[in-house]
Amino acid sequence: MRKAERTKQTIIEQAAPLFNQKGIAGTTIDDVLQAAKVAKGCLYSHFENKDDLSAQTADFLLAKITGRIQEAMSHATSAKGRIFAYLDYCKNPLDTTVVGGCPIFNLAVEADDNNPAVKQKVGAVLEAAQERFVAILQEGIAQGELAPRLNAADFAFKMFSAVEGATVICRVLASSQPMHRLVKTLKDELESYSLE
Repeated sequence: MRKAERTKQTIIEQAAPLFNQKGIAGTTIDDVLQAAKVAKGCLYSHFENKDDLSAQTADFLLAKITGRIQEAMSHATSAKGRIFAYLDYCKNPLDTTVVGGCPIFNLAVEADDNNPAVKQKVGAVLEAAQERFVAILQEGIAQGELAPRLNAADFAFKMFSAVEGATVICRVLASSQPMHRLVKTLKDELESYSLE
């Protein structure tokens, strides 16, 4: 990686926790400059404006969280095991692998009406996650691991939506207990479809 690319990557890496914790609107360019220890001219030689920086930082945050989830799920060999691995990854929303909590949720809430470019990026991640979970569950049905009566699309949507909602509840209440209960409930429900 060339020096200019390293500098740009450093700016994104330093902006990421600020945007994820304080929000894009709540983070100033001066905050980013201070965190990245670069001059304004340096920042603007890599990014057209704050929107450009926000979009590229959103890409970084979303790739980071999806990569970590995929890594957690990759060690399981069964459909149920991969879903359980996802749920286990999410079970402590107060101690996240990405500073500031789940960037999918954080960016979705903030970008809803204010940042169409970031909203589109989050939407693509949400759709891809839904499709991935549906495919895993359908594979489990096809392999005879899960009962055909399981509606893969409905379960995947309910699971993903419930986990994102529980993440907010846990962070507001400063307790992981709601997520622990949810994870147990979802695992029990999926277990009820197990044929093994």
